[in-house]
Amino acid sequence: MNTFLKRLLIFLSIVAIGLFLYSHFVEDIFSNRLSPKDTVEFKLNDLKLEVFYNRPSKKGREVFGALVPFNKVWRTGANEATTFETNKNLMVDGIYVPSGKYSIWTVPNDSVWKVMLNKKQYPWGVDEQMQPLWDPNYDLLEIDVATEHLDKVVEQFTIAFDNSTDDLKLTMAWDKTKIAVPLVVLKDKKE
Repeated sequence: MNTFLKRLLIFLSIVAIGLFLYSHFVEDIFSNRLSPKDTVEFKLNDLKLEVFYNRPSKKGREVFGALVPFNKVWRTGANEATTFETNKNLMVDGIYVPSGKYSIWTVPNDSVWKVMLNKKQYPWGVDEQMQPLWDPNYDLLEIDVATEHLDKVVEQFTIAFDNSTDDLKLTMAWDKTKIAVPLVVLKDKKE
């Protein structure tokens, strides 16, 4: 066997061992995630909004008030902290939100959710004791959003943008609960 093939086999072996070790000790890259990653985007003219999150499933469980406790901060999804990014300045329930990237945290309740946009980026949603990594000192806003009861069950946690009535909203739905956060895009100032 020539030298090139030997080196290639050694290199490929090292890569395979590295992937195996990463998969075993860090993240299982060879199996499907229980709560898959997803990114939802909204583009209109020069506006671009994006949410990255992980989508847990109901799987016959009681969700709000049980799996996701009432009156406690939730990472708003699973695994990594959920992020929201805007390239334009926004008003959210009368609060100014400059363009940038934020983490989204919520406090679910049966009739009203608190929604927080946090200026800090978190590598994960919870610590070793399953407590949210959210630091309220970095909150840009905290608003109350009324819940809407759905007739149909939403099996997998879903975040979306709704602009169907020209009133842009960031929606979150799971089980039989939905909320809609109003977003108003601010016009760029002419210089």
